[in-house]
Amino acid sequence: MTHTNNNNNSKAVSSATAANATPIVRKPVNKRAPQKRTVPVKIIPLGGMNEIGKNLFVMECSNDMFIIDCGLAFPDADMLGVDIVIPDFTYLEENKERFRGVILTHGHEDHIGALAYLLKNINVPVFGTRLTIGLIEGKLKEHGILQQCSLNVVQPRQTVSMGCMGVEFIRVNHSIPDACALAIHTPAGVIVHTGDFKVDYTPIGNEGIIDLARFGELGNKGVLALLSESTNAERPGYATSERTVGESFRNIFTAAEDRRVIVATFSSNVHRVQQIVDTAASTGRYVAVSGRSMLNVMSKAIELGYIKVSPKMIIDIEAVNNYPPGKVVIVTTGSQGEPLSALSRMATNEHRQVKITPHDVIIISATPIPGNEKLVGRVVNQLMRSGAEVVYEKMYDVHVSGHACQDELKMMISLTKPKFFVPIHGEYKHLMKHAHIAKTMGIPESNILIVESGDVIETDSVDMKITGKVQAGAVLVDGSGVGDVGAVVLRDRKKLAEDGLITIVAAIERETGQVLSGPDIVSRGFVYVRESEELLSESRALMRGVLDNCSAKNTREWGVVKNTMKEKLSDLIYNRTKRSPMILPILLMIE
Repeated sequence: MTHTNNNNNSKAVSSATAANATPIVRKPVNKRAPQKRTVPVKIIPLGGMNEIGKNLFVMECSNDMFIIDCGLAFPDADMLGVDIVIPDFTYLEENKERFRGVILTHGHEDHIGALAYLLKNINVPVFGTRLTIGLIEGKLKEHGILQQCSLNVVQPRQTVSMGCMGVEFIRVNHSIPDACALAIHTPAGVIVHTGDFKVDYTPIGNEGIIDLARFGELGNKGVLALLSESTNAERPGYATSERTVGESFRNIFTAAEDRRVIVATFSSNVHRVQQIVDTAASTGRYVAVSGRSMLNVMSKAIELGYIKVSPKMIIDIEAVNNYPPGKVVIVTTGSQGEPLSALSRMATNEHRQVKITPHDVIIISATPIPGNEKLVGRVVNQLMRSGAEVVYEKMYDVHVSGHACQDELKMMISLTKPKFFVPIHGEYKHLMKHAHIAKTMGIPESNILIVESGDVIETDSVDMKITGKVQAGAVLVDGSGVGDVGAVVLRDRKKLAEDGLITIVAAIERETGQVLSGPDIVSRGFVYVRESEELLSESRALMRGVLDNCSAKNTREWGVVKNTMKEKLSDLIYNRTKRSPMILPILLMIE
């Protein structure tokens, strides 16, 4: 009985204690107290959304604005004659008085390639890490504006002021040294922009691994939004370490024995070039460089200490044939099969110094950019026809990605614990896949935004939503012309490429409209003249009839005459050939 009573008493005391004690509440990780609405902050992508390349973001708060990256994209197959594609700067130029600077995450072309075109119109300070600024200097010098630009070198963990916002640089790993993510400290909260990144625990050189600790610190304090790259959102697992490529190089170089080795890779992949140099040194080979962009980047990287190589190892490409094949490595551009690149010229036997022979082992150390697969395949076939052994990604580990795969993307979300999530840098399928990953990590679907270039994202620390749209798009650069090639010009080029050109030339007396000579028919890219004399004769007769008819009717509206000529000849040619060449009438007026 006593024992039972004691138990009852114990229960009573416990119940009383539980009733009177303050309950223990286990707070969820990174739970935010109710927030007040703040000064709105705007995030505006002007490129890099639903596409690969052309990355450019604008950050706005009050009267302050700054730009994150300013990259280019390479033209699609239907952009005939176009060299590069850059973002539309209209919105930036309309607000240039508000700009405080340009922040660069790293030195790849899709992040810095359009900067020179921007700085010609908006001269603001530029901030980036040492190699990034070094590569920018070369570009600005080519454009003749280096002296008028303000370039500022920053270090990881350094913060620069952009008016009412501060931008903190955070070290990440990528396929180029000195890559950084950004923590943007705004009145609304911290916004993390990852730039391009991967997690590499064994990076090349003294770069150090991604600063995961800082991402964790920011996450524990509270991250308002995460803008994270999506390039490899479809790939499971982790990106492979760059050191894997070095091991493959050693195996291939050793097996090559007395054969010459040629390695094609991206010129900006400084880590890859360093591994080629290291492997050449360990196997007793000299290094020659071919390709303008490769020469420029290697020279700058060696000057700044990012590539370490003995000067005795570097030989001029002009002297490469003076050395035994087994003592030479050629580092070159052309890993994407670009028609004018050094590797493509080697493949077609048009390279002045390098002739491909069966004594060559060629390594293509890159993955074809979507759309370039046929170009790369053509180059591989041509190289093999010359007897060379060709090694490319699918055969051996001669390339690894510099972009985070699914597990690394999850790690970034887990560390930063953002309230809102915006997938960036990728085609629509990549953005959708990344959004799904974020959802599986516990971010509410209502807090995930998939946006397009030109969308205005606005947040006041409580909400984040799309509130408008600004002008955004693509500007085509052809030679020294910027923006003078548009839809009409591309349409004409496509028509010329597909069906050719017919020119009709006639001399007309201005007063009477009488035909003095012609009409002559000139065909280019349409039909082979010698085999189509009957068609061309019929065309000349038709055009003579049109001109005589206009003269008889006393028609002097020469624009009307030209349109009539085009319509009549177009109908004849289509009925005979089922083709629609461009038709260009030229009437020479004789006084």
